[in-house]
Amino acid sequence: MAGVIQPKNTGRNTSDIPSDPNQELVPIEDRATRGSLTMAWWGVCSAMFYLVIGIAMAENYGTKNAIIGLLISCVAYGVINGVITRYAIRTGMSVALFSRVLFGNKGAALATLIFFATAMYYAVFEGSVIAVTFHQTYPSLPYWLAALIVVAYSVPMIMGSVQNWLDKLNGILLPFYLIGLIAAVVMATNEFGYSDAWLNGGPAEPSPFGWWNVAVYYMGIWVLMMYTFDYARYGKQEDSQYLSWFNFGIPFYLVAFFLSGLAGIYLVSTIPMEGELSEVSITLSLVKLMGIFGLIFVVITQTRINTANYLLATTNLQAFLKDTININIPKYVGALLIGAFIFVLMLLDVFNYLLQALAYQGVFVVAWVAIALTHILYPKREAVFGAVPVIDPQRIPAFDKSGLIAWIVASIVGIVLMNVGGNWINWYATLTFVTATILYAILMPKYQQNFLQSPIKAIT
Repeated sequence: MAGVIQPKNTGRNTSDIPSDPNQELVPIEDRATRGSLTMAWWGVCSAMFYLVIGIAMAENYGTKNAIIGLLISCVAYGVINGVITRYAIRTGMSVALFSRVLFGNKGAALATLIFFATAMYYAVFEGSVIAVTFHQTYPSLPYWLAALIVVAYSVPMIMGSVQNWLDKLNGILLPFYLIGLIAAVVMATNEFGYSDAWLNGGPAEPSPFGWWNVAVYYMGIWVLMMYTFDYARYGKQEDSQYLSWFNFGIPFYLVAFFLSGLAGIYLVSTIPMEGELSEVSITLSLVKLMGIFGLIFVVITQTRINTANYLLATTNLQAFLKDTININIPKYVGALLIGAFIFVLMLLDVFNYLLQALAYQGVFVVAWVAIALTHILYPKREAVFGAVPVIDPQRIPAFDKSGLIAWIVASIVGIVLMNVGGNWINWYATLTFVTATILYAILMPKYQQNFLQSPIKAIT
């Protein structure tokens, strides 16, 4: 079990620190079994959002380009998350703790801010799908009340741990999600007949490089790399190969992205849709097709993904408050705050603004992933930082210039290119990644020198 240490070895006095999973390394005795972590994590695969993305890609770039781009994305996500998974298991660190190593004790707050805000925004979208679907199906139920019910049952669900509650909940719901997806395809075919038109959807003359546009678009939701980090840290070292290759790897994304994308493309070309394409229009069409079973299917899919959204929004809010104003709040307080934020946002007409915010935050996330990978894959990493790096706030700088400069400059490059538009829109995410990688690789030696001059090189 080399490289996995107990929280007491971090150099902190833990007696006066409230229990906060994001502020502590996950000890060996608290690691989850492979089955438990699989069930907990695979709750992330069932968002209706994944169906919508697949449909949108087919409509804009053609079904064939969408399929190729989806496969490329599955491989890219699987490889990157395989690297992240092995490191998270080895160290037991969260995104919040790892970001201290990359950006300094206070600089890490930007990572937790972006993380909890992004997770919260996704919870708003997924929760709104349930609330709108209930309101449209049962008009006597006001939307605000449906939204309140969604938040009210979502908050208590994350009070348990990943390995002792969320695994069981999502394990029970997983078969219903898979059965519901298959049933939707079968019932749509039975009701409207089969046509191969879905294989040739999109523009009459799709771009020959449309698959690249699809792959770049999926880089916009690389926040799932952060999700992976905070879940994978609960894995056991002996399960590292299984977790990196299967649970958080390509097979997961073949289900989450590829299967969902294909199902969405087929369903939208088969079922007559009312209104513009959105998660809500798809869910309402499913309810119309499947009746009460369609409504149950929608609730299950959105509830599963929101266990992750609420959990990670809460724990990263806790970490953000600790890093910025040095306040430790209990998990239930963080969950209540997140629930209140989500409820208010669900009531306000701010969805277009949230989408814009997600686009900008996506640039920061791509840069974060690039810096994280550069650090993890650095050949001399363990020799310099140790198997598990120092994370004690009193023994690391408040701000690390190498990580912060690389992160901010790369993000500015991405945001500028995204707003310039034109052909640059196809490259903004890629150039953000490349810029962050090169800058951090150049600047890290300075940090490395400062680290080596420290009286404590690493915790091993």
